Amino acid sequence: MKKIVILTGAGVSKESGLDTFRDANGIWAKYSMEEVCTPEGFKRNPQKLHEFYNKLRNDLSNVQPNAAHIALAELEKAIEQKKMDAELIIITQNIDDLHERAGSKKLYHMHGELYKLWCRGCDAKIKWQHDCFIDTPCPHCGQHKLRPDIVWFGEMPYDMDEIQSALLSCDLFVSIGTSGVVYPAAGFVQMASSGHAKTVELNLEPSAGTTCFNESKLGPATQLVPQFVDQVLKDEI
Repeated sequence: MKKIVILTGAGVSKESGLDTFRDANGIWAKYSMEEVCTPEGFKRNPQKLHEFYNKLRNDLSNVQPNAAHIALAELEKAIEQKKMDAELIIITQNIDDLHERAGSKKLYHMHGELYKLWCRGCDAKIKWQHDCFIDTPCPHCGQHKLRPDIVWFGEMPYDMDEIQSALLSCDLFVSIGTSGVVYPAAGFVQMASSGHAKTVELNLEPSAGTTCFNESKLGPATQLVPQFVDQVLKDEI
């Protein structure tokens, strides 16, 4: 059985209309990373940080999955229906829910999820699609200690034990739409290579780690990912 691990980054969702973080006109060109994506920023000005994530939630509600999200969901469905003898795991750096809306089920959100809150009082993780403010009470404990369930800079990404195990045991590792700058995800290709996996990059432009891949294909995710899925289903990759 072939084990396939796919890493997706902001480039997968860009064609749905969501801003990436590191492009010239991306989110970090408009906001200070230190103010809206660190525990220290939340401590200094929680209201500003809540307003930032409220806007991201509102933006997310106005977009839809694109052909890249749909193709990956179709690959998972084909595997479930035993059309190929394989296992698929998707690891995403994205905090949006476009993979899920397209139909993907086996998914690790290593940087958290925009549609979830985390209560620092009772430790509950809460599904949430509305605005949140400083005085918004936790629906479980009533305390006003809610924060976005997002992994900020300086915090440990989620599910790293499971992700590392998948990378070390996979036969094929594919990185889609990611800059290759942010660790630990930037080191996933080396981890997969150490387990002798074939490694493929699908990106709009070469990532910082493009030379670490066996193959690199450049172009829009909405074109490359459906082509890639077709090749996988034909056992050409």
